[in-house]
Amino acid sequence: MITTTTFALLLAGTTLVMTGCLNTKQTSMENPNKLSPEEIAAGKFTPEVMWKMGRVGSSTLSPDGQQVAFCITYYNMEENQGTSHIYTMPAEGGEPVRLTNDVANESSPQWSADGSTLFFLSDKSGSTQIWSKKTGVKLSSQHSNVADGIEGYGIAPDQQHAFYVKRVAVKPVKSADVYSDMDKSQALIYDDLMARHWNYWDKGEYMHIFVADIKEGSLENDRDIMENEPWDAPMAPYFDMSEIAWNHAGTQLAYTCKKMTGTEYAVSTDSDIYIYDLASGTTKNICKSDRPSDPRLRIMPEMAGYDKYPVFSPDDSKIAFRSMRRPGNESDKDRLFVWNSNDGTMKDLTENFDYNAFNVVWKDDNQLFFIAPIKGTHQICTVKYDDPMVEQYTSGDFDINAFSLNGDRIIFERTTLKQGTELFSINGEAINQITFINREIYDHIPMGKVEKRMVKTTDGKEMLTWVVFPPDFDPSRKYPTLLYCQGGPQSVVSQFWSYRWNLQLMAAQGYIVVAPNRRGVPSFGQEWLDQISGDYSGQNIRDYLSAIDDVSREPWCDRDRLGCVGASYGGYSVFYLAGHHEGRFKAFISHCGIFDFDSMYGETEELWFVNNDYGGPYWDKTNTTAQRSYANSPHKSVQNWDTPILIFTGLNDFRIPYTQSLEAFTAARVQGIPARLVVFENEAHQVFKPQNSLVWNREFFGWLDKYLK
Repeated sequence: MITTTTFALLLAGTTLVMTGCLNTKQTSMENPNKLSPEEIAAGKFTPEVMWKMGRVGSSTLSPDGQQVAFCITYYNMEENQGTSHIYTMPAEGGEPVRLTNDVANESSPQWSADGSTLFFLSDKSGSTQIWSKKTGVKLSSQHSNVADGIEGYGIAPDQQHAFYVKRVAVKPVKSADVYSDMDKSQALIYDDLMARHWNYWDKGEYMHIFVADIKEGSLENDRDIMENEPWDAPMAPYFDMSEIAWNHAGTQLAYTCKKMTGTEYAVSTDSDIYIYDLASGTTKNICKSDRPSDPRLRIMPEMAGYDKYPVFSPDDSKIAFRSMRRPGNESDKDRLFVWNSNDGTMKDLTENFDYNAFNVVWKDDNQLFFIAPIKGTHQICTVKYDDPMVEQYTSGDFDINAFSLNGDRIIFERTTLKQGTELFSINGEAINQITFINREIYDHIPMGKVEKRMVKTTDGKEMLTWVVFPPDFDPSRKYPTLLYCQGGPQSVVSQFWSYRWNLQLMAAQGYIVVAPNRRGVPSFGQEWLDQISGDYSGQNIRDYLSAIDDVSREPWCDRDRLGCVGASYGGYSVFYLAGHHEGRFKAFISHCGIFDFDSMYGETEELWFVNNDYGGPYWDKTNTTAQRSYANSPHKSVQNWDTPILIFTGLNDFRIPYTQSLEAFTAARVQGIPARLVVFENEAHQVFKPQNSLVWNREFFGWLDKYLK
């Protein structure tokens, strides 16, 4: 049995101790967030209704392919938090059954090799630890008791060993640690870059992997396999536990790490795959070699970009992983590489495949399955080690975001622009939906039609654009229309379902939404993706205008009521278009957008991003690409702004710091342009907290309604 998930197994720990009776009876699935009679009567998709949805994830198929375990998270708006529980159900479909009765959070289910036990994370004991429950047994067992809890885990297939991840203090950064007589001082002291990352300041602590023996249900002989090392595994800022993998014999652990610090870390994406051997206690880097390059054997002495997500073949002789060629380009092609331990050779299985590969799964020692973004969707593909010709396994206007595989059965997590995540099953050629977690909402709340539209760009290309209509769309009426600008910038506008930027939610409030796959997004080949780097203000901006101009010619689009919205790179797009839209738009909304390229270079943390996407630093006057980028920074055309603009930001956003939004707000108000600034004190680059989200949506739609209705 092999499983894979799109995002990390986010928490974990390790020690086996029998606790009391946790499950006197199995509990069927029940949504605590029922629709009110008023919501049913209104039949409208609102932010409040969206936050009542159960969120499905972390699905994993049992070794015999008969059962699937998965998580559902429900949010309590009054308490401003969510609770996640684990459910199991037959793989062919049926009623989901909750694993325990606990009020604690549960996550990261993992089947034992024989399928008799389900391991998981729970905070029942007061901190996040590893627990398990055997099939047919009412008692749950706690397996770890690590001080302050753990962040992630993995049980070896032989159940003799486990790994867990926890934060470890490595170097003094706090002034009170540097000066012992200054215990009330609260300064942080740095000599190099990466003082902060994503949403946290570096305080000298790093995520480390610990391995331990499992003895009579408890963890013993815990050891830090990265002792005193000043870097993270899994890597910051996402700390994805899928970057760590046991071999099937339980004797080796493969993990991803970027063993760099300071400025070197800030400008490079060169991470590698390491193998830790339990018996010898030694660590080997398989992505670096002293052997000379041999094109015939495909030996590569250096893998220069991101190398991540190792997965052992069933016989442990090979490791598949994702690899990017170019250092400093976080959006280079994600190639599917296989390292062969027998001769040390590397083989690119996607050399003739012009799309990314992720969520890699071995079916047997020769055949692999993976997910690829293809033409505005995410599909399962397959390839063989001995005959690397990729075949597309699924097709359709949907996204497959994670899957588990056993024999001919695949369980996958699927979304569309009309439906949140549900589980589907492939058994042979039959595809069936097996969960209906939000059936009550779909039964009472209609979703809008989604049109797949091909738009001609200014350079003669065809651009896939999704158009989402209000549920009660009447072609004889005229509707206010929104141009949705995608972030990333290298992020596909696919059949996604988002709880932050939900296109159905916009449509349900009476807006037509135009979502183009402009230049710079994946799933249309590497040339289409690469075009945006060094040319933010170029073809991709023209692509945006091609999309909105194309839809504006329709009789149901009100050209006098057009809006433009976006976050991150999409927020930059809004700021740029505000100075170059030639009167098209009547309202703008930018969330955490880049406004001033010069100051952004000095304020952000991952410098490889701006080096690649801008072309380099602003002071390099000989770099024509960089100088063109800085010359076209949105703040250089702010004198042309003439349209009301709403700006969102988070004080904990260190990727695009709040000062970018503050600069834009200042420029708008000094010029007398109607503007509003909404600052979230406890959010970073996105808005995650339930009540903050409702405030965000009220401000978002309040602004649009004021200027477009």
